[in-house]
Amino acid sequence: MLHFWRATINSWNGLIFAARSEQAIRQELFALLLTLPLAWLVGVTGVRRIELVVVVLLLLVTELLNTAIEKLADRLTTNHDPQIGHVKDMGSAAVGVVLLIIGLTWGGAIAERIGFFNVSIGQAF
Repeated sequence: MLHFWRATINSWNGLIFAARSEQAIRQELFALLLTLPLAWLVGVTGVRRIELVVVVLLLLVTELLNTAIEKLADRLTTNHDPQIGHVKDMGSAAVGVVLLIIGLTWGGAIAERIGFFNVSIGQAF
């Protein structure tokens, strides 16, 4: 139980540090706060509402990992290194992919809410 408590404290400290030092993290935390009431309005079902929140949480996780990679890379060298540049670009691409997932998920939920389609994936197959 002590290990779990310490891990929780370390996670909280990491989130606080990231929020204080990174604008993108602050923006995504704000987006998460907006997501909670909006998911309730947009989501047709309870499961859809959870999906809408989870994809934004996925963005936060991806941004935290990307930030960690960037900070570690900057700590390794301040000189321009093409390989480190590629690694940073891949982290950024991961964030971009999650943003695409969010757009598709929220777009689909909005389309479902306005009646554009009314078929869940389970019913489609």
